[in-house]
Amino acid sequence: MTKESEDIAAMGELAADDPSFEAEIEPALAKSEKQLEEFELKAMMSGKQDACSAMVSIKPGAGGTDACDWAEMLFRMYTRWAQRHGFTVSEIDEEPNLEAGLQSVTFKIVGEYAYGYMQSEMGVHRLVRISPFGSGDTRQTSFAAIDVVPELDDTIQIEVNEKELVMQTFCSGGPGGQHQNKTQSGVRLIHKSGVRAESRTERSQPKNYSNALALLKSRLYAIEEQKRLGDIANRYDAKGEIAFGSQIRSYVMQPYTLVRDERDGVDVKEPAIMKVLDGDLDEFMYAYLRHKTARASKQAQKAGV
Repeated sequence: MTKESEDIAAMGELAADDPSFEAEIEPALAKSEKQLEEFELKAMMSGKQDACSAMVSIKPGAGGTDACDWAEMLFRMYTRWAQRHGFTVSEIDEEPNLEAGLQSVTFKIVGEYAYGYMQSEMGVHRLVRISPFGSGDTRQTSFAAIDVVPELDDTIQIEVNEKELVMQTFCSGGPGGQHQNKTQSGVRLIHKSGVRAESRTERSQPKNYSNALALLKSRLYAIEEQKRLGDIANRYDAKGEIAFGSQIRSYVMQPYTLVRDERDGVDVKEPAIMKVLDGDLDEFMYAYLRHKTARASKQAQKAGV
């Protein structure tokens, strides 16, 4: 950042003598501001696992086929967001809905600080629109829940006793050829605590087992970490029922367009909904992280740290 600041200062001096240099200052300033914003953002992501890749699950709630379609729209939104930031996305598990959309999907966003960004998305998301699956012109409200956990790196070892696991296998179905459809390649792991994980995207059962186990360990770690921080009610239980009154964000397409974050302290202006659905989520993520950082600072002050 020091070099960029020096370059901008030099261009400013040149522009004072020759106005033609002014055109070069604006893009340089915009680039510098973006870099400063990214630096500030990463400074706010100081959690133990914020720099990790993210494991994301989307599950439709109330709303029937519209909710399944909404889950697929959210999957596309996060995929587009990841691509904007140079992250890669790989599916772990996907269960299509018979009519349209997804019954569930779990995927991994690979890249530095992917979890730090995506933690703001955990919770219930509400969509209001005219249903493309109905015969009338009445508005339909749909819900989907987002769960986000960090992908554990080699520095953290989570031991899971196989005696505490129930393993279920199933035909994965969907696209992928005869092998996937006819063999029990899909794997579901259920921990004694009730936490579960599934994988069906690989052709072999051992690979799906490995994916499901990694996801299960990440979920167990995330729950224990939130318990340690005394924040479990706010992060996991707060999602509650995937229906009215539980949403963290509302996306309204009719009779007006609006995207609004419902959480106290997360103040975001009214962005264009189609830009948001195309992956333009940074404003929401920045607002959430600023609120989280301010809240943690207040708590530290009260505790006398």
